[in-house]
Amino acid sequence: MQSESQARTGARPALALLLGINLFCYLDRYILASIIPAIKTQFLQGDPDANGKAGLLTTAFMVSYMLTAPIFGWLADRYSRWVIIGASVALWSLASGATGLAATFGALLATRVFLGIGEAGYGPAAPTIISDFYPVERRGTVLSWFFMAIPVGSALGYAFGGWINKALGWRWAFYLVTPPGLLLAVLCFMMAEPRRLPGYTRANRPKATWQDYKGLIRIPSLVTNILAQTALTFAIGGLSVWAPTYIHEGRGQPLEQTDLIFGGILVVAGFVSTLFGGWLGDALRKRFPGSYFIVSGMGMLLGFPATIAMLYTPFPYAWGLVFLAIFFLFMNTGPSNTALANVTPPSMRATAFAMNILVIHLFGDALSPWLIGWIKDHGSWNAGFFTVSTVMLVAGIVWLTSSRALVRDTEAVERGESLSPG
Repeated sequence: MQSESQARTGARPALALLLGINLFCYLDRYILASIIPAIKTQFLQGDPDANGKAGLLTTAFMVSYMLTAPIFGWLADRYSRWVIIGASVALWSLASGATGLAATFGALLATRVFLGIGEAGYGPAAPTIISDFYPVERRGTVLSWFFMAIPVGSALGYAFGGWINKALGWRWAFYLVTPPGLLLAVLCFMMAEPRRLPGYTRANRPKATWQDYKGLIRIPSLVTNILAQTALTFAIGGLSVWAPTYIHEGRGQPLEQTDLIFGGILVVAGFVSTLFGGWLGDALRKRFPGSYFIVSGMGMLLGFPATIAMLYTPFPYAWGLVFLAIFFLFMNTGPSNTALANVTPPSMRATAFAMNILVIHLFGDALSPWLIGWIKDHGSWNAGFFTVSTVMLVAGIVWLTSSRALVRDTEAVERGESLSPG
């Protein structure tokens, strides 16, 4: 077994590759958000429902992502996760390149669907590999490094998309990310699979049953964690897609400048906050065993007022509130995902992450980008942002009230108790 601080051989190369892939994952995803005005000009000019339809581009991605994630989660618990990840990265890289080739709005929608399928193969498998390499005492900090790619990659997507759109046109932003993605895919096929359990071999792969799934649903802190992440994803998913467009169209800031400033704030605030949240969760764990949920919940309760204040504060002063909102909202990323890994057995982790992906996107950001666009088409930007932001409070309250259940469920997994209901 791993000692309290010992990582398995090959842990650092695996973490570095998965971190690089995660950066490109979110860069690919958020290029679109930086160029929505250009997309509307080319494909939706004069359409009274232009914002609602533009929001469907993210919805199409999320629907395919969440519906295929359970399939890949099932496969990742049984077969080589590196092969699944490599094939998935290749697929989404080719889908990004195809986005640049789209000649109609329908074709654009189709490429986002394939992007979602590619990311669905990667999403459930990657964090489980890291969890197998690192012991529970270090897992929060290490997973925070991995999930740090969410704000940094997203910010790079905003900045890169805006810059390339101005210099070469929006299509080139998608062309240029395809070759590096394919290179990362090739590297995955060269990696060795970590052993998940003592005695785990290709001959005795676990067989999923309905009892396994019932067992996952009966873990209280897993259920509440998914509920809180769903509320957070609903809020942050809609806000992140529309933020540059809102600041440009609703607040009168130049688009190129907005993409660069917003991207820069997202890099700094998201990077520092993600690492800080993971470190704080690990640091407080001995004194407060439910620290992962406590840190996550407090971040939400502090992020909500900062977001609302930003809506009614003039620029450039509002940029300071944008920084605070992003900082607090990303504090949960490492702790909440670490908690998910800690309360599920290694043989079922990919399934648990896949279930999480399905639920948080089905009831989260598959709906909120369209909702904000629809509210804007029939009301105002502030009404859309205010409506979606209030769900942050739900996430904060759920996490804070579930910290004791997290302690019990983590200890049960460490003792090797069965998930199957008795």
